[in-house]
Amino acid sequence: MVDSGLARASGVIVCADDFALHASASIGIAKLASLQRISATSAMVLSPRWPQDAALLQELRSQIDVGLHLDWTSDFALAAGHGLPLGAAMRRALLGGFDRARAAGVIERQLDAFEAHWQAPPDFVDGHQHVQQFSGIREALVATLMRRYGTQAVPPYLRISRVPPALANLKSRVIGWMGASSLENLATQAQLPHAKALFGVYDFAGGPPRYAALMKQWLQRAAPGSILMCHPAQAAEPDDAIGVTRMQEFAYLASPDFAAALQQAGVSVVRGRAAIPPLKSSGD
Repeated sequence: MVDSGLARASGVIVCADDFALHASASIGIAKLASLQRISATSAMVLSPRWPQDAALLQELRSQIDVGLHLDWTSDFALAAGHGLPLGAAMRRALLGGFDRARAAGVIERQLDAFEAHWQAPPDFVDGHQHVQQFSGIREALVATLMRRYGTQAVPPYLRISRVPPALANLKSRVIGWMGASSLENLATQAQLPHAKALFGVYDFAGGPPRYAALMKQWLQRAAPGSILMCHPAQAAEPDDAIGVTRMQEFAYLASPDFAAALQQAGVSVVRGRAAIPPLKSSGD
């Protein structure tokens, strides 16, 4: 089901966030990748599980993109010394922004941690709770990616967390307001590839029937090269606020119902290199 060749009109990147959050998330994501139900996953490299859990993805290198889930707001980020609760991080972004030099140092350390155990640059970068778009972080991120990977033939692509207006709700609008257009402009200027639309934003309520209904909506509306994010885990961890929802997402994504929804919508699950064309400067 994962198509790693030329882009098709219906190609969508299905990305499982929060790899290495806990064992259930890592195991569930690896299983979905082996079933070819997802084509990307983003890793929380500040988690103490990242060094060991990275091994779960080694045999899947040819099947999925593995990226950095840039983290400023989790317990791991708080323990690392730079983290803030989401509300405080949003306030800082809106009231002057993060210090770019300090943000660059945090980004460098997370990229170093990613490469130390993956032995390769990330295929893409997104953000836990969409912090990649926050003021100060977004500028530092684009500059750091260009410094580290700007000479690569295919540099990492970026997630732009913008839900199309027809499907937007209050949550998704707030996510977009935190800097989707600004990050897209920076990426375009730097010639960094990026996905322009995001699907999969919801309030984690409603149980399996609502998730199945939302998935059909997302797949029917997803434009070529979009990212459809999900948060699966094999089991519900007791300390995970959305643990039950993660387990329900995993069950649906592994089921024949998801395969049928893909077929009905005419969508193929593709990797980023098949879905997101490289940008070229006007002089090329």
